Amino acid sequence: MSRVRRDVVVIVASLAVFAICAVVAASGRVGPVERAVFHAVNGLPTWLYRPMLMFQYLGVLAMPLVVAVGALALRRWRLAGALVLVVPLKLAAERLVKLLVQRERPGTTVPDAILRGVHPAGLSFVSGHAIITFAVAGLLALVLPRRWAVVAFVLASLNAVARVYLGAHNPLDVVGGAAIGLAIAAALDLVLDVARDRGGSRRGQAAPTREDRAT
Repeated sequence: MSRVRRDVVVIVASLAVFAICAVVAASGRVGPVERAVFHAVNGLPTWLYRPMLMFQYLGVLAMPLVVAVGALALRRWRLAGALVLVVPLKLAAERLVKLLVQRERPGTTVPDAILRGVHPAGLSFVSGHAIITFAVAGLLALVLPRRWAVVAFVLASLNAVARVYLGAHNPLDVVGGAAIGLAIAAALDLVLDVARDRGGSRRGQAAPTREDRAT
């Protein structure tokens, strides 16, 4: 599959998932199935609080910039530029969505929600943390070996679980946010061709001679 076709497929599929989540959340209520999933995650043991708090920090606004510094150090120029652009794209997408879909946080919409250091009120759909972590994971997956790409997506998923566990978001909030994040990553690859950074650039490495290629 060509890069352009792959990115278009990811964008269309991600936006379709987001649209489904948005339609369900637009009522402002949390349905019985989503509520059951929320309680299953939110009710996990208390000893998970500290690790979940750590996973939550993976979605802070500065995280793409921190990863971009590492990309610059490794001379992954396209990746670094795309990571920097994640920040304004996240802010714009989140603002637009919250103008269209207004659903409150679990502290207001879910009876008996356990809140662990998060605000009980405020617009909940979509999760900005999920947008960031899945956008970063989607971009890293374009340049990292498969096993490390899997690690990136596992960490992004743990961040989403942490937001539900802490009581900051309902499940569809993080699923919708993850979908937007993946769409952002694919759109940035479509424009910047981030995948070209997979091999990296190695200064001072001589081009292979005809004899080298023959051996």
